[in-house]
Amino acid sequence: MSFVNLYQPPAAPGAIPENELNGPEPYDTNFVFPIHPERLETERVKLTPFVPKVHFEVTWEGIPNQEELFRFYPFTLPTREIFLTFIERFIRQDPKNIVFSIVDKTRPDDAHPEFEGSLAGIIGLLDTSVEQLTTEIGFVMIFPAFQRSHIASNAVGILMKYCLEVPTASPPGLGLRKVQWHCHHNNAGSRRLAERMGFQYEGILRWTTVLPEAMARDGLTESRKGDPAGGKPGRHTISLSACWDDWENGVREKVAQQIDRKI
Repeated sequence: MSFVNLYQPPAAPGAIPENELNGPEPYDTNFVFPIHPERLETERVKLTPFVPKVHFEVTWEGIPNQEELFRFYPFTLPTREIFLTFIERFIRQDPKNIVFSIVDKTRPDDAHPEFEGSLAGIIGLLDTSVEQLTTEIGFVMIFPAFQRSHIASNAVGILMKYCLEVPTASPPGLGLRKVQWHCHHNNAGSRRLAERMGFQYEGILRWTTVLPEAMARDGLTESRKGDPAGGKPGRHTISLSACWDDWENGVREKVAQQIDRKI
């Protein structure tokens, strides 16, 4: 029996023209589920789809120390062009993903009254499946000026409620069965936040990601001789989840307590 194996890997995508980095006008979030802004807020925090033309510059100013904020990520976004390309190519153009700007309603921003508060970070839903009724809360980045406050618990709680409440609830949700949370095996802060919000530890997914050499300090630096990645470090991924039955059996109340918690 004869056969051929003619697969050719796709060419690396070229640079996005500068006039397209901010996405289309009007901005199309291109997400698989409907977005209802009125359901994405609490008394102190609201989420709004990240629109580069509106939110990027303030977001860029809010992350002055990328080395620290991206410490446990498998990538960095060191320039404006790279950041905007990531948002356009890997978020907006992939309907499984969406990123939201987090607005702190308790801190007015006189320079940007249209925000109805201050931009405090970003958070996303990733790898969302309509068929499997699953998603992942990820790309959680709280600006340094807003860390150790009510922002993270409110932002995560908003998305958990939006995802896990059924469509017949008031207010209605998406009715997903499972919301996942993945983090670097050394990212204790991320795991603590997830567990505080009611996510349950599922296990460690070993050697999930090849990391850039610059991230060797927090990765697993050893790899076997002859590894095709040329000795680049890797990471394990901690997997947690909150499922519909968790939500119905106590997690809904735990999330409400965290959202209302005074810090």
